[in-house]
Amino acid sequence: MVDALGVAVVGFGWMGRVHTQAYARVRHHYPRLPLRPELVAVAEEVPGRAEEAAERYGFATATRDWREVAADPRVRAVSVTAPNFLHREIGVAMAEAGKHLWIEKPVGLTGEDARAVADAVARAGVQGAVGFNYRSAPAVEAARDLIASGGIGTVTHVRIRLFSDYAAHPDGALTWRYERERGGSGVLGDLASHGADLARFLLGDIASLTADTAVFVPQRARPAGATAGHALASGGEPGPVENEDYVGCLLRFASGARGVLEACRVSVGEQNNYGFEVHGTRGAVFWDFRRMNELGVSRGTAYQDEPVSTVYVGPGDGEFAAFQPGAANAMGYDDLKVIEAHRFLRSIAEGRPYGTTLADAVRSAEVLDAMVVSAESGAWVSLPSS
Repeated sequence: MVDALGVAVVGFGWMGRVHTQAYARVRHHYPRLPLRPELVAVAEEVPGRAEEAAERYGFATATRDWREVAADPRVRAVSVTAPNFLHREIGVAMAEAGKHLWIEKPVGLTGEDARAVADAVARAGVQGAVGFNYRSAPAVEAARDLIASGGIGTVTHVRIRLFSDYAAHPDGALTWRYERERGGSGVLGDLASHGADLARFLLGDIASLTADTAVFVPQRARPAGATAGHALASGGEPGPVENEDYVGCLLRFASGARGVLEACRVSVGEQNNYGFEVHGTRGAVFWDFRRMNELGVSRGTAYQDEPVSTVYVGPGDGEFAAFQPGAANAMGYDDLKVIEAHRFLRSIAEGRPYGTTLADAVRSAEVLDAMVVSAESGAWVSLPSS
């Protein structure tokens, strides 16, 4: 028997749409899932956007006030895809209302915010999931298995990159993303949070780090009205960009491995250039998000002039089999959100966590907080062990 589960989406920009489509698709790919998500409510403060979402996707209720979602007894699970500065308030309120929570990263603006949401979820006894989608790529999970099995020997160093051009245009509107109070630490929360999670997912705890940050586009024009995505706003009143365009970070892992993590939102010529290179004493593994279903793998006994082979992930890797029947059939970004939705709903059905949790969000946020402290002080900063 399949039970209906009332779900809601709070915040309906691009990510809200992706969550909604994941709920709609999840049982197509996972027909044995014992829960059937039903789209009960959508909340979005921009006038008309919630009503448009309801008409397009079939939500039963549309509202501009997320508090109505928290009070709605039909809603048992909530996706929070609102702007970062609202994550703590909404996340805590939804947990206290007894709603299971799938919340986008970063979970608030600081580690304190993430811990507040994690504590609320724990007190309420509900399930919590976080949108660290890149770790769900079957190739990334295959890379982790290869590393954990000793397939490339002892890991010596890793480089993680997250370069994008979404904020490169100097006429990009001065939205909440560029304000310290509402957007937090800029590219740290937006992109480096994924890098911190990937680093831990692949190599384990980070023991200490030192970081440098910069703002390369110091002023932007204020938008005249509501914006969506990364809209342009030339000619508006200029205002200061208060948070980081770039971060470069050196990492020391508890294992003794070393790492470099770089993230930038103003990299002209880079579109979603996300990936990693992990080197070990007997090999290496490489992943590029733009070729999401491939790994570069180097293994052998020569050590020098060792070739790199392209390996296509297939049904034996991660959740690939839920989407494609054979290796080299491509999966896409939205599929990663379907995997997240499945793990979230499975957690609810079985009463135990699958996939990313609020604990992962807290650990990522602690890394970001340490980056901020290090960039201000110029010193190495130690992180607590898990």
